Amino acid sequence: MVVSKSNVTFFIGSDHRGFKLKEQIKEFLVKQDIQFKDCGNTIYKKDDDYPDYAKAVAKQIQKALKTTQPAKGILLCGSAEGMVIAANKFKAIRAALTTSKEQTILAVKDDHINVICIPANTSKITKSKSIILAFLKAKTSQAKRHLRRIKKIKQIEKNNFKRLL
Repeated sequence: MVVSKSNVTFFIGSDHRGFKLKEQIKEFLVKQDIQFKDCGNTIYKKDDDYPDYAKAVAKQIQKALKTTQPAKGILLCGSAEGMVIAANKFKAIRAALTTSKEQTILAVKDDHINVICIPANTSKITKSKSIILAFLKAKTSQAKRHLRRIKKIKQIEKNNFKRLL
């Protein structure tokens, strides 16, 4: 497990459609002195499947959360929709498709997301950098209405998931 300078464990994953952008993001993270773990794919494979990398990132975040270590993830695929769907199948994962800095900040603040899914088909590295920096800096809201909603999400998880894997 790798810990970033912000004391958040950071995990990144992509399929073949997001691979090139993921590699550019990794270079950016290194330049920003933000440490991370690449959960794959680590080599380009045109026939790989996005659910495998959503699962790898989600399981790493779950593992970190079991030790109360803050953890975040970045997932990339063509549209990012598949990553959102697959990642949200895991307890304690709140993944959102993020296409702007403002959207990312609101998703963290209001919805307490811990995974951003970036659509590689429509995102360039400049926009992705902005989204990632917003994700790293955004804080979750402690407003009663947001906490009430998060509590309801956790109850849905409790009723529909057997255990934290």
